[in-house]
Amino acid sequence: MSTLNLNILGCGSATSTLRHQPSCQVLDVRGKLFMIDCGEGAQLSMRKMRLKFSRLNNIFISHLHGDHCFGLLGLISTMALLEKGGTVTVHIFKDGAKMFSELLDYFCRERPFDLKFNIIDTHPAVIYEDNSITVSTIPLSHRLPCVGFIFREKPKLRHINPEECAKHNIPLHAMNLLKNGMDYVSPDGQVIPNDVLTTNPEKAVSYAYCSDTKYSKRVIDSVRDVDWLYHEATYGDENIKNAVSRYHSTARQAGMVASEAHVQKLILGHYSSRYVEEDVLLSQAQEEFPNTMLAMEGLKIDLSDV
Repeated sequence: MSTLNLNILGCGSATSTLRHQPSCQVLDVRGKLFMIDCGEGAQLSMRKMRLKFSRLNNIFISHLHGDHCFGLLGLISTMALLEKGGTVTVHIFKDGAKMFSELLDYFCRERPFDLKFNIIDTHPAVIYEDNSITVSTIPLSHRLPCVGFIFREKPKLRHINPEECAKHNIPLHAMNLLKNGMDYVSPDGQVIPNDVLTTNPEKAVSYAYCSDTKYSKRVIDSVRDVDWLYHEATYGDENIKNAVSRYHSTARQAGMVASEAHVQKLILGHYSSRYVEEDVLLSQAQEEFPNTMLAMEGLKIDLSDV
């Protein structure tokens, strides 16, 4: 069973269409939900994908363009009406924290949960950590302050080999040490190597989210060697002038980033409303990086599949 699933709630750009919702994703890490950007209608998309509001406690906002944050009011209001408890932390720039704090205090003052704002900026930093993952910011290159997020699983525990442990009479109290990679030393001083008593753990997976950004060597360096990369692909080759002037990327440039950074898999998103279908974007990206796929609303991706 996968412990890391990415749910695509929205993958369109700023102009609304009947095909795409604005930017929003939910990463499911062993049942904990982490929302990445919060475009309009996020709470409706969560219901469609059967994601539980009770498990959502962290929301990460990449920047303060409306298609990435206008959904916060509706989402927080819905969570309050559903009487969600605990704490909800919104990781956001200082201006956004001030603005949304005032709006939510006006429209949604009665909240059964504690709402916190964690102030982020464009300096790379670890902004969240628990027993399973860390979340770090990376600077992007857009028209206003903007960051990407890298989610990294922590190294996983090794698996006990029950036959070998029984064969060597390993006591129960030593199992945690074995899972953490320690050798076993018997009472008479015999050392039994860890790799005899355990098997390798599953791979720890990394996922980088790069929302709005032009092609950037700095981004390439920041996401180098991650397993999965989500990178905006607003335009095709024919609109590269728009990409440059509006600080966005073409699909081909997203493929170049993935190739130069040596990632394992690339997910495209943030499509311009001018595209009736996105196959042209996919083919252009795949010319640079074959292992590319399109984000689509309702898609669930098993990130452990690398």
